[in-house]
Amino acid sequence: MTLHNLLYEPYTIHFETLDVFPDTRGKKNFFELIFVLSGNGEHCINQHSFSYKENHMFLITPQDCSKFYIEETSIFFFLRFSNIYLSRNGFSGDIIRRLEYILHNANHKPGCILKNQSDKALIRPVVEALLRETVNNDLHQQEITMQLINTLIVIVARNIAKYLPHKIESTTEERIMEILHYIQRNIYQPATIRTERICKEFGISENYLGKYFKQHNGETLQSYINNYKATLIEHRLKYSDLRMNEIADELGFTDESHLNKFFKLKRGISPRKYRIDFQKDQRSSN
Repeated sequence: MTLHNLLYEPYTIHFETLDVFPDTRGKKNFFELIFVLSGNGEHCINQHSFSYKENHMFLITPQDCSKFYIEETSIFFFLRFSNIYLSRNGFSGDIIRRLEYILHNANHKPGCILKNQSDKALIRPVVEALLRETVNNDLHQQEITMQLINTLIVIVARNIAKYLPHKIESTTEERIMEILHYIQRNIYQPATIRTERICKEFGISENYLGKYFKQHNGETLQSYINNYKATLIEHRLKYSDLRMNEIADELGFTDESHLNKFFKLKRGISPRKYRIDFQKDQRSSN
């Protein structure tokens, strides 16, 4: 399947045995989870290198510059997504949000994203089952495939949530990590991420929360929430055909006008213009 055809599929699954990894430089409009079934070599991402081997998994986004240098013949499994928010019949709302969480929190640095040792043993059987379903095309193949994909996504999300949280260093206290995860999980319900609700959830005072959050995250609580919400809006404008009023409703804005004012304040451009400019840029790169 060509990369061009990928633009018209909600997801694709395939595997390849390679001695030389194809050149994928240039703009692309999909995301990839790549699992190494066998072989070894070097993976270079955003000018950083890492030795890869069997059972390593990588997350590649459209913004990443990624290249594999194969030393030993390697078998790769690819799970590729395009327009992940467009195909509602492909993913449930919960899975879409898990994907969004993954893409927002990935740090785009080299290395296997599977940090939880028990998950490394769990991922390979899921990948192999996906390959069998793809090859055999048996009864209920689509339903089983979707369940396996969902399992894969949840495992990856757990690893990123546990080891690669947004804007958090290795020395950061566990409680601030829990607060960030709580905000990200509940971003679609504005009432649950108000200061008083967060304080009640974590048993701390409102005055202390503000100081504590800024000390450990480098910005105020409200600034973090607003920036995270603006990023979610960007994802929807880029990778879905949701109307502005639908985006506004999903993310808790009172109406489309409220969404427009918020996004323009955060990004200096209207949501509609942002989407048009992105689509023009994609067409010019194809």
